[in-house]
Amino acid sequence: MTGNATRRLGGGSLVIATHNAGKLKEISALLDPYGMKCLSAGALGLPEPAETGTTFVENALIKARAAAEASQMPALADDSGLSVDALGGRPGVYTADWAERQWFEGDPGRDWYMAMGKVEGMLQELGPDTDRSAAFHCVLAIAWPDGEHAVYEGKCPGSLTWPPRGTLGFGYDPVFAPNGRTETFAEIDPSEKHAISHRADAFAKLVADQFG
Repeated sequence: MTGNATRRLGGGSLVIATHNAGKLKEISALLDPYGMKCLSAGALGLPEPAETGTTFVENALIKARAAAEASQMPALADDSGLSVDALGGRPGVYTADWAERQWFEGDPGRDWYMAMGKVEGMLQELGPDTDRSAAFHCVLAIAWPDGEHAVYEGKCPGSLTWPPRGTLGFGYDPVFAPNGRTETFAEIDPSEKHAISHRADAFAKLVADQFG
């Protein structure tokens, strides 16, 4: 953990600084046992701040602080992404940007299959013996309206597979198999994924500090 927070969340309401329904569902499921009522930034109509950081920590703090200030409630932000060893750690903090696509004028959407194809195309250009090791990273940042904050970092190592398999996940889940498993994240039951994911690793640290 980093940061200067000396308080605990306890129960009550917590703003989840995301407009991503899949991410909200995962985070809510992990926090439910601790009596937290999770509200999404999207449901509250909060604007999405520009993610101008160059690290997962910087971007998570940007989102958490913006949500806490706008809502005047404690806020939790997740910044996560995929790093591929053979690509020098890319896409990294730009994981979501690789999935950007304009579906309609003025309405940006994300095309994850395009993003997965981009990663695979770059790996294939490097040759059939290219290292396919990768890892999902997650940073969870809690911010309070008065400026206090805490940061927790998690990681799930694995490897990339092709073609995409499974329908249970989101993002790059269909091409990522965690170490020790043959299934992709999108083929693993969500309850199992919650136990082994990068987000679960970060949450274990958050829970030990905030609710332990």
